[in-house]
Amino acid sequence: MKKMTCKQLGGACEEKFHANTFEKMVEMSKKHGMEMYKAGDKEHIKVMNKMREHMNDPDAMKNYVESKKKLFDALPDDK
Repeated sequence: MKKMTCKQLGGACEEKFHANTFEKMVEMSKKHGMEMYKAGDKEHIKVMNKMREHMNDPDAMKNYVESKKKLFDALPDDK
């Protein structure tokens, strides 16, 4: 099991997520982001708007996701 923060995944806060796979980590991060969006959290909304710019460029998005996956893979198991 590995641990990453919202910020490490490109978000706006220090919320911690624990998962065995990068895919699960992303799923948890997205859920958290949507909760923060619905709550009107300005910092998360700002980060999400920036993320939309990546989504408009497939290469930029691919590179972004790959960089986050490399970070995940490099992390030690959280015991």
